[in-house]
Amino acid sequence: TGRAADALPQPAGKVILTVSGAIDRTNAPGKARFDLAMLQALGLQQVTTTTNWTDGKQVFEGVLARKVLEAVGAHGTTVAAAAIDDYSVDIPVADFESYPVLLALTMNGSALTAKDKGPIWIVYPRDDYPALADPKMDLRWVWQLKALVVK
Repeated sequence: TGRAADALPQPAGKVILTVSGAIDRTNAPGKARFDLAMLQALGLQQVTTTTNWTDGKQVFEGVLARKVLEAVGAHGTTVAAAAIDDYSVDIPVADFESYPVLLALTMNGSALTAKDKGPIWIVYPRDDYPALADPKMDLRWVWQLKALVVK
């Protein structure tokens, strides 16, 4: 690991997500920076689910959290997810391995903006997995996500 051939590309656009901590692949000192195109290049998935912050079922599209962790060669058991407003919560990596948790970039076809929980919102497929409807899981739905720290 750490060979130049394994390096991540440099973001060409505005950096919207930074991943640091226990990772092997970086594109800046000690961290991996992603712009929108880099995240989209990891492959987009959809999750249709209800949330506690919206009415009815919503269609979210984004990249699986586990794909981002794979892209940076993450090796840890917990991810601290930090939002633009400095909200931070520890999320077990097992969540990302057990469920198709999205780093959502769009809702119902519209890009998420800072005004409506964007540019990235951690979305759990709660309608598909009854265990995810637990109120304590709601704390892990970080919106305005800006950084993940793998530990």
